[in-house]
Amino acid sequence: MSTSANPQIIIIKKKKAGHGGHHGGAWKVAYADFVTAMMALFIVLWLLSSSEKVKKAVGGYFQDPTGQGKMQGSTNSGVGEDLKIAKDDMNKLKQMIESAMQKEVANFEKLKENVQLTITSEGLRIELLETAGGFFFESGKAVPTGSGEEVLTMLGQEVGKLPNQIVVEGHTDANPFSSNDGYTNWELSADRANAARRVMMGHGLRADQVVQVRGFADQRLRLPNDPKNPLNRRVSVIVRFREQPDLPPDSAPPKQGGGEKSTHETVKPGSGH
Repeated sequence: MSTSANPQIIIIKKKKAGHGGHHGGAWKVAYADFVTAMMALFIVLWLLSSSEKVKKAVGGYFQDPTGQGKMQGSTNSGVGEDLKIAKDDMNKLKQMIESAMQKEVANFEKLKENVQLTITSEGLRIELLETAGGFFFESGKAVPTGSGEEVLTMLGQEVGKLPNQIVVEGHTDANPFSSNDGYTNWELSADRANAARRVMMGHGLRADQVVQVRGFADQRLRLPNDPKNPLNRRVSVIVRFREQPDLPPDSAPPKQGGGEKSTHETVKPGSGH
């Protein structure tokens, strides 16, 4: 019993609630490192299973994340492969498009004989050659077939990545177009060129790339010695050399072979077969 001379001393002990000491927040850092490592693993696995196109795009970004380079994935404008598309680059572009067709176009083996890529004085000419029954367009119409839609879609996607200007041409053979309403080969050639342009522009081709749509009817035969051969019916997509100046309105397109002549160059909708 305490007295006034010896007062009782009261000791109060306070305990800290919760975890402390060695528990702390260190586990959070370790967990964050684990999640980051797992995310990196999944990204690597995804890249390993991706196409070469995706791999190049990702690689282009890490090589030039500011978006000033020319690789696809590294630029704001998305100009595609590392190509200047000048005269010296046309062979590389030709190989790129041929490779894209093999990968992206179904039944490519059946139609490869009807797709011709040629480097000319104007640029890379991509020709879709018809057959007697109609291969890329329905016979006598400006309506693309399934094969025509597929090839034109692929061309729009690939050519739309480039900075180059594009010219689209329509050609027919020398067989007269029989119609009671005055519709002729002139109308058909221009209408098919415009139909091809519309499909490509719906799948990546930019409006500022298209500088001309031409309808020539039978005036620029592919086979001048066989004017009624179905191979004369074709739509041509021309990727022009990048350094080539704009064509003036009254300029004549280059000739493609002996016996050909140009009597019609730029056609507005409503004329040409």
